[in-house]
Amino acid sequence: MARPRANNYDDKRRAILDRSAALFSEYGHDRASMNRIAEACGVSKANLYHYYKDKDQLLFDVIRVHLEDLNQVVEAADQPDLAPQARVRELVGALLEAYRDADAQHSVQISSMRFLSDEQQTALKNMERDLVRVFSSAVLGIAPQLKDTTMLKPVTMSLFGMVNWHYLWFRNNGPFSRADYADLVTKLIVDGTRDLLAVPAPVPKRAAARRK
Repeated sequence: MARPRANNYDDKRRAILDRSAALFSEYGHDRASMNRIAEACGVSKANLYHYYKDKDQLLFDVIRVHLEDLNQVVEAADQPDLAPQARVRELVGALLEAYRDADAQHSVQISSMRFLSDEQQTALKNMERDLVRVFSSAVLGIAPQLKDTTMLKPVTMSLFGMVNWHYLWFRNNGPFSRADYADLVTKLIVDGTRDLLAVPAPVPKRAAARRK
């Protein structure tokens, strides 16, 4: 007979994920052992295995739950009927707020997904693509000239670059707030895409070779 779940199973599981994220972020995938995770969570190793059969499943869930949270926040914040600049600002602001107190999870997403199986990585990357699609649609709103061009994806990913790496330098008690940074990122994207097609499109390497 399967062992019944405790009433607080989900709460304990989330606590394990949060503590594991901090350990994966601090020690890396290799040194964040199940022994170390169990000790940090204040549970026995046997009890930890009641929640997760191995470290890779635990790592997968750290990233999966983080991406689920991000997708839910972004979906709730997205308002396609808003003016294009306002829509981008709402999405950027919502994503920055979702990253609050989630630096460890975000760091693990960026640095440790590569340790997972191909199947697990594919599932997580599909969740990332859901985020990208929403932001790509918003970017098209402010720069419709990018439709059907090779530049839409680089612009969208540049927006993510400005937001995703902010945790390396941003300080919550600093002079620049998350709202200030959301305003700045939005302005950079709006102003930067205004005359973007005036910039020569990159020439594919094969075409450049033929010209020589």
